Amino acid sequence: MTDPTPSLDSMNARSREVFRRVVEGYLDSGAPVGSRTLSRTMTEQVSPATVRNVMQDLEYLGLLGSPHVSAGRVPTELGLRLFVDGLLEVGELDDADREKLDQTLGGTTDEDATLFDRIGSALSGVTRGASLVLAPKHEAPIRHIEFVSLALDRALVVLVYADGHVENRVFTPPLGQTPSSMREAANFINAVAEGRTLSELGSVIAREIATRRREIDSLAAELVESGDAIWTDKGERTERLIVRGRGNLLEDGDQLDLDRIKVLFDDLERKRDIAEFLELAEAGDGVRIFIGSENKLFSLSGSSLVVSPYMNADRKIVGAVGVIGPTRLNYGRIVPIVDYTAQLVGRLISDRG
Repeated sequence: MTDPTPSLDSMNARSREVFRRVVEGYLDSGAPVGSRTLSRTMTEQVSPATVRNVMQDLEYLGLLGSPHVSAGRVPTELGLRLFVDGLLEVGELDDADREKLDQTLGGTTDEDATLFDRIGSALSGVTRGASLVLAPKHEAPIRHIEFVSLALDRALVVLVYADGHVENRVFTPPLGQTPSSMREAANFINAVAEGRTLSELGSVIAREIATRRREIDSLAAELVESGDAIWTDKGERTERLIVRGRGNLLEDGDQLDLDRIKVLFDDLERKRDIAEFLELAEAGDGVRIFIGSENKLFSLSGSSLVVSPYMNADRKIVGAVGVIGPTRLNYGRIVPIVDYTAQLVGRLISDRG
């Protein structure tokens, strides 16, 4: 039975070095690392057989695995986590990467939607991975809301804010909606919406529905509840979660098998669990790394997520930026890039605020 909690402290110097070199070799090449190759790079002179015995011990601990019989070893998710927590050397942000991010984002006067698209494109371009940018919610008070039927299964909600900002959001309404029920729902919401932000409006509508349900048409009530769900991110189809650079993952097709890539793409296409993405970032200070099954958003894809929140001028976390890719990401390089991008976005948000 493997040790459920292997640690670096429980290894001797030779085991730690073998473990470190296997992980670094895998992160560099994406290929299994063999004992013969490793024996030539060790600090002390040891035979391939000795290295192989150490590898077997590390495999017994659950830190290494062998993808094929007689092949070299690769780190398991547990091994990658141990390496990231105890041996990862995070470098300084490369000057060339810093310059690319500054040139792309620095001093921009774009509208918010364009700004966050540029951020995602820049982050994807620098890291050669897929970038995720969670834009902040617009928190100005609401002036007016209107529902527009587009088709039997599609409707548009127009949000007009007190500061003049206008958003158009497409959503799937409950079955059986009519133009009159949509007008009734809009009238109901507008009666309680003015002067309140979307965040405040959700709880107000819930209370109003509970006390006035008999006063409004049942279909309109369903629409109101559906709209409220959209505003709290469930099934949201706006560009609040912006994904860029998915094609970069295909370049690593030999590391991520095609089935896993498809699952990942499907996840990104649905942009599901947006609120959970922010929750991941908020749960700790600075950059966080989620490897494989630790990644609640994309656990089926065998990928890793490096994510960091960003703050507004009031030091409140309002969004997050991240990079997703194969588990063999160059963590030492990606971490400072994500960290710097989050700081850069925070400054831009604060200046606009």
